Amino acid sequence: MGLKSVLCAKIEMKANKDVFHDVFTNKPHHVSTMSPLHVQGCELLEGVFGTVGSKICWTYTLEGKEKISKQVIETIDEEKKVIAFKEFEGDLVNEYDNWKATLHIETKGEIDLVCWTMEYERPNENVPELVNLLDFIVGMSKAIDDHHVKMN
Repeated sequence: MGLKSVLCAKIEMKANKDVFHDVFTNKPHHVSTMSPLHVQGCELLEGVFGTVGSKICWTYTLEGKEKISKQVIETIDEEKKVIAFKEFEGDLVNEYDNWKATLHIETKGEIDLVCWTMEYERPNENVPELVNLLDFIVGMSKAIDDHHVKMN
């Protein structure tokens, strides 16, 4: 059993709060158009976009290196605007165990927040925390928000 870690980020968004949930639930293949510096593609491997149990493969660039992440959609809650992904193959699970990312939308007063939570296990103290990936997710989220604000 590894060292458990949880990293979280909350990003204020200007676009409609339903946009993020809809994009990552039903249209993840559009993310590369909205944030091309971060994500180069999202391919459906099995199932149907927007359904629990479906499998997708992200291609992305982290710190100048091309990466892949094959994920299964574990949870979708339309009412609470939650979606969770678990990596089953790819660059993360080569070093980290039980990597999972959850996206949910939180409203505080007049402010809508995109909330990302990453959970994973490091095999030992020498394997770094995934702060660089959290920074990547924040940058990607801001690019998607900017894309939707410009469209409206």
